[in-house]
Amino acid sequence: MRYCIKCVLPDSRPNLFISKNGICSACMAHANRKKRDGVQSKKKFLNIIKKIKKKKNLYDCLIPVSGGKDSTWQVLKILSFGLNPLTFTYKPILRTKIGQANLNNLKKIGVHHIDFTVNENVEKKFLKKVFFKFGAVALPMHMAMWNMSFNLAKSFSIPYIIWGENSANEYGGSKKDQKLKNLNTKWIKKYGINFNTTAKDWVDKDLTEKELAPFIKFKTNKNNNFSPVSIFLGDYFKWDPLETYKVAKKFGFKQNKGKAKTGVYKYADIDDDLISIHHFLKIYKFGFSRDSDNLSLEIRNNRLSRERAISLIKKNSFKTPSKDIEKFCKLIGITKKKFFEKCEKFRNKKIWILKNNKWKLKYPIN
Repeated sequence: MRYCIKCVLPDSRPNLFISKNGICSACMAHANRKKRDGVQSKKKFLNIIKKIKKKKNLYDCLIPVSGGKDSTWQVLKILSFGLNPLTFTYKPILRTKIGQANLNNLKKIGVHHIDFTVNENVEKKFLKKVFFKFGAVALPMHMAMWNMSFNLAKSFSIPYIIWGENSANEYGGSKKDQKLKNLNTKWIKKYGINFNTTAKDWVDKDLTEKELAPFIKFKTNKNNNFSPVSIFLGDYFKWDPLETYKVAKKFGFKQNKGKAKTGVYKYADIDDDLISIHHFLKIYKFGFSRDSDNLSLEIRNNRLSRERAISLIKKNSFKTPSKDIEKFCKLIGITKKKFFEKCEKFRNKKIWILKNNKWKLKYPIN
């Protein structure tokens, strides 16, 4: 494992690369965005707004939301340009109370909203299969989110889907993927956490194609060749988690009380109990946790030193979300013992070593 000399991300993070001079692709992307002319970026977005308004559709755009700080900020930003958005949420099977409260708050801002619930029996079976095969829990959510957003926009003839930040920018990716003008199947395949699968790859005796309908993208045919354009709002405006939180807070968004659910932000990753497990599994596979993601963003935004970030990682990085693991195990019908046995199956032995019956990183950050 090599670590970026500016932030604290390792090259074991998927799609992240570290240059010969020791700087990671996420830090380089951030530096390039700081050089970007904010006026020119806003002009480009205003041109998109003009195109949207010329179409005179009932809905100007679709905004996939969770109710979190980022999606609250997205909605406020879009409304400030006088657009009429349709907002859409894939309802997580373990949505939290604060997640529901924040989503209710977002809707009160003044938007039409669809909260889509997948058949619970189907989702439980799908989650169990995904966890056993890939040691992951977020695939069903992401697969539904990408495809249902496209399907809804297509069904309502909505010209644009407005996403938040481009993860190729925030957490490392190729320059080509960082400059994406229209979110496409190739990008989703690489960054969409679908493990290079489609819903049809999961069809078997337990899950039929019809049961997996919410996870399947509509085909474009001669009678309906309309195809919405997907863009990232973060490509046109400064994207900073603390700033989006401050804006959302003014409009009623609430953060967690007490400790952060996962990572170091009390105001992020709080709407779903599966999120903490999604990030916990990265420890086994890649040797880092959500803390490293969050702390790296703080370093890039000049609110934290790398030295302080490293001390925080060493002190509290690899925490176990025990309560959420219990909920997940109960949901899919397995024991906690079985859960951790499966986790071990996906431990990356290239970066972990067993010493005195304890797993330790071969190459800890220093």
